[in-house]
Amino acid sequence: MPSPLVSVVVNNFNYAAFVGTAIDSALAQQGDGFGVEVVVVDDGSTDGSGAVLDRYEGRATVVRQRNAGQAGAINAGVRASRGEILCFLDADDWWAPSKVAAVVAAFRADPGAALAYHRLQPVGPDGRPALRPIPRTLCRGDLRRRMERSAGWWPFPMTSAVAVRRSAWEEAGPIPEAFRISADAWLVGIHPFLGRVAALPDSLGFYRLHANNWYRAADDAPMLRRRMAHWEATVAATNGFLAGRGLPSRLSLGDHFPHKVARARLEGAGIGRRLRLGLDGLRFGGEPSLPRRVRDTARIVAELGAGEPPPARAAREGRP
Repeated sequence: MPSPLVSVVVNNFNYAAFVGTAIDSALAQQGDGFGVEVVVVDDGSTDGSGAVLDRYEGRATVVRQRNAGQAGAINAGVRASRGEILCFLDADDWWAPSKVAAVVAAFRADPGAALAYHRLQPVGPDGRPALRPIPRTLCRGDLRRRMERSAGWWPFPMTSAVAVRRSAWEEAGPIPEAFRISADAWLVGIHPFLGRVAALPDSLGFYRLHANNWYRAADDAPMLRRRMAHWEATVAATNGFLAGRGLPSRLSLGDHFPHKVARARLEGAGIGRRLRLGLDGLRFGGEPSLPRRVRDTARIVAELGAGEPPPARAAREGRP
């Protein structure tokens, strides 16, 4: 049997209520000239996920393993897959029927693209749109210089919007299993150093907002600390990868504006610190849209001045 052009890797942990919708959306992809296989990795779920996945035997490849975290689940799914293009789907999200066809067209249009992505529509528990599609700003082409100026930050999408070429995956290697959550940070942080990025403007998937999300409506102090630690680890892992491959780029945490803002929110910010953050925000290399930099920086400085907790719905999008 010839290998499919596209492999869809679904990672699941205790999302019995949602995983069937995710798989159905992957199986329902429409388009001509390519084959699709669906690989579902159950990462040691303890809810009713096993019974749900039993229904898909024969239509999808189901891999069951002990809990290893999101990176371990995605790595297992890629090992079990055969496609030239790898599309990733979190079990609590789902796709529009045209998603895979659009991704295939993007890769065919740019043979030098290592990664392709699209916007996602955030939805509430009832499945209705909750916010505007994310990310707001799209970045495409060669992003290396931008990432060097921003400690690797750019307005990147979540896992369910990301696709990579298998050749780029093999060059990058598996996602380090230390990325037990937010494994997409490795995909969007490493692959742009290996090739161009293709950005699709349409919302081709749906992102559920709920209590377990990294992207959420509000951040408390423990979540801010988790974000800071995650950003620090991501910068260190990226620099380790770049050095190990002999690539010249290096990242500096001092260029990471969201990290600076999170620290200010935890420690407090007097007028001098707010002024410095304002200047840093206006110069921040990660956000290419000047109007958005101005608006977001003004909002952040005003919140810090008022001592208000961060609304932070943009933190997972990349904006603090």
